[in-house]
Amino acid sequence: MNTAIIQLLVLAGIAVFLILRLRSVLGTREGFETPPAPIEGAPARRNPGFEVIEGGPDHDIIDHVPEDSEAAAALAEMKRAEPSFAVGEFLSGARGAYEMILMGFENGDMEQIRPLLGDDVAETFDEVIKMRKDQGLTIEAEFLGVREVSLHDATFVTETGEANVVVKFIGELTSVVYNAKGDLVEGEAGKSKRQKDIWTFERMMGTDDPNWRLVATGE
Repeated sequence: MNTAIIQLLVLAGIAVFLILRLRSVLGTREGFETPPAPIEGAPARRNPGFEVIEGGPDHDIIDHVPEDSEAAAALAEMKRAEPSFAVGEFLSGARGAYEMILMGFENGDMEQIRPLLGDDVAETFDEVIKMRKDQGLTIEAEFLGVREVSLHDATFVTETGEANVVVKFIGELTSVVYNAKGDLVEGEAGKSKRQKDIWTFERMMGTDDPNWRLVATGE
């Protein structure tokens, strides 16, 4: 037997010895293994990336208003009255309502947006749209997007369940006004403008009617 074969046999023997030693120390893992039972009395392991803190601050509220503010207290009362209420979801819905109401008003389409309006706001919108028609004015508008939606204030009347949430919007749109002759009397065709609005939405919490209604507008 030559020297090369002897060396290979020696190396193979060493490799087998090492493998057997490693198996005795580490064991083997094949497929699914039941995790070891916890040691009685040992503290539970926590996943550092996912931990729920009981009684901690509600980030659905404090992400939008200061923690110690009256608005935060009002939002917390709304959640107690109606646990399914979420501030983040409300603001997402308000963003969509803003575009729908704003464009409905600009285009004079009240039937589409009337269910979203309080009585006083609906009456005001009706008067303005009628005045435009009487003067022969036509508006051409295009909504380009919402640049900002932020919660401005909130109030809640515990005795009645009446909730009011004030939201600040900054939208971007194009809007031009033509008279009965087709002459441009306001705005600039193709030029966008930013519009700031502060709207108050109202709803009776805990009722079957899920709709918030626009009850006041301002800047």
